[in-house]
Amino acid sequence: MDKRATIKDVAEAAGVGVATVSRVLSGGSASRQTRERVLAVAAQLDYRPSALGRNLRQRRTGGMGLLVPDLTDTFYGQLAEGVLACARSAGEPVVLGSTGGDPEQEAELIGMLLEQSVDRLIAVPSGDAETWAPAIRAGMTVVFADRLPAQPDQEDPAATAVSDLMLLDGLSAAPQSRPLDVPAVVADDRAGIRTAVRYLRGLGHKRIAFLGGPGQDRRVAAFREAVGAPVDEELIVFGTGSRDSAYAAASGLFQSRPDLSAVVAGGNVLGEAAVLAARELDLRVPRDVSLVMYDDVPWAELCSPPLTVIAQPGRDMGYRAAELVLRAGSRRPRVVVLPTELIIRGSCGPHR
Repeated sequence: MDKRATIKDVAEAAGVGVATVSRVLSGGSASRQTRERVLAVAAQLDYRPSALGRNLRQRRTGGMGLLVPDLTDTFYGQLAEGVLACARSAGEPVVLGSTGGDPEQEAELIGMLLEQSVDRLIAVPSGDAETWAPAIRAGMTVVFADRLPAQPDQEDPAATAVSDLMLLDGLSAAPQSRPLDVPAVVADDRAGIRTAVRYLRGLGHKRIAFLGGPGQDRRVAAFREAVGAPVDEELIVFGTGSRDSAYAAASGLFQSRPDLSAVVAGGNVLGEAAVLAARELDLRVPRDVSLVMYDDVPWAELCSPPLTVIAQPGRDMGYRAAELVLRAGSRRPRVVVLPTELIIRGSCGPHR
């Protein structure tokens, strides 16, 4: 028996990405030439997603998907534990996938879950709203966790992040700032970053840096807001998501700006990189540089000195997201914002 064609087969044969095939087959935006090529290849391979769409609309298949950028990241492990605990109590199986922070890989996994008739999905999104629109149009119930999708063709990412912060505070924003009407469970990044910066300011630190990574637009916007104008752009640096990239970003920051006195790391992988880079460069924490890390993970207390952290409830975030996705069809809140907490340990000291 011939193997059934998949959405990846159509993408490869048409010479386009999986996300493009998803958009075309679900009625999304694409050029006329691309649309015709994808539809022709789909017909040639006998790929028929319409039957899947009917299945999703007509019945619940049971089970849910969970997509995270990195299964080795301690925070995402905590989030997954929360999802699994809630699913277990409801007797629901969970299909777990790692996107690697790659929107194209994310789109491929979404397509695979649709083909497997998984109709409920919790995701820490890596792609933009356009990546997710096909799944939602196909009838999949989606809940975002930890962050919201980036917006396609957004000229000013900082403006998008500020709009998201306004939405989390219950303030109005431009209609285009949230093109997807999808529930989300997130931490109060704004309060967490603001509290950390105020704490460092209280210790006398003026040149505070931010070490960021993918999907942290809201945290960067909160940091800019907390430090106030004028913002020293050289003190805001980014890694691409891998540990090697995070280490390179931290090391480059320390070497290019020896005048900085404190760093806020936007996640636990970035915090780990900052600790290692400081050690390699013989920078003493907190005598030479104070360090605050977003995420409280077990190893943070084992560092010497133990790290001051902005703790966010990863397990609770996953549990709440699973509750929302299991209540599909009922009235759901647009965004659930969970509190953060600054836990003061030994990695911050007064500016000398």
